[in-house]
Amino acid sequence: MKIRNLLLIAVVALLFVSCKEPQQVPYMTNIDQIPPAALATATTQAGDFTIKPGDMLQINVSASNADAVKPFNKIQYIPTLGTGMSYTMGDNSSVFYLVDDHGNIEFPVLGRLHISGMTKKSLEDYISSLICPRYLTEKPGVECRIQNFRVYCIGEFGHAGVIEATNGRLNLIEAIAMSGDLTLQGRRDNIMLIRTDANGQRHVKRINLGDANFMTMPEFELQQNDILYVQPNESKARQAWSAPPMVAFGSSILSIAMSLITFITVLAKK
Repeated sequence: MKIRNLLLIAVVALLFVSCKEPQQVPYMTNIDQIPPAALATATTQAGDFTIKPGDMLQINVSASNADAVKPFNKIQYIPTLGTGMSYTMGDNSSVFYLVDDHGNIEFPVLGRLHISGMTKKSLEDYISSLICPRYLTEKPGVECRIQNFRVYCIGEFGHAGVIEATNGRLNLIEAIAMSGDLTLQGRRDNIMLIRTDANGQRHVKRINLGDANFMTMPEFELQQNDILYVQPNESKARQAWSAPPMVAFGSSILSIAMSLITFITVLAKK
């Protein structure tokens, strides 16, 4: 009876020790200290991606006279009954513009345009200025969208992989949320952002999610083909060099069982 009671107490104590509160990992702990003006400025810069070789763009030119802008469009707009417009599209190669290795595209009527390094807005303004007043008296509307906006999330994410932004814009918080957040083993103070610029040069920026100032950084708004890497913390890094999980788990259970048996045996002899 004495041994049975001791065993019951030991098991209850083991369960109590093993049951821990869920770990809470804070983000942006100093968010209240960021001036609202700084956050507002960062917001106005959102969505203006920089064009690079390899980008697939959709560029639409519009005006009140649909026939006048037809020659400048790969997408052909057709007036419908009423005030609306419909359009016809061919395959991707005939609809989208692929920025070549030299940063150029072939644009209808305007010819070859060097656009690598331009932002979305600067390209729209540039094309509009080439059309008006040389070809049209009315300033046309130009809309540019990127079709292959992808961000690569690797390392300690809930589910690492490739994120595609169909609207051509994505920020760091959105990418983290879409990747299932960081695991508890991921370092939140040293996220690595790898970015390739319009000249093909790679740059690395390290971001601390605990410091809300990252929301005001230019890197907060992600660019196409950015790579986000979350390093494992020291505990996870050590596990990477240890025994396989099942072996480690079995060894832990065996070690605990042996400790309990030894403890009970010693007490029973007293």
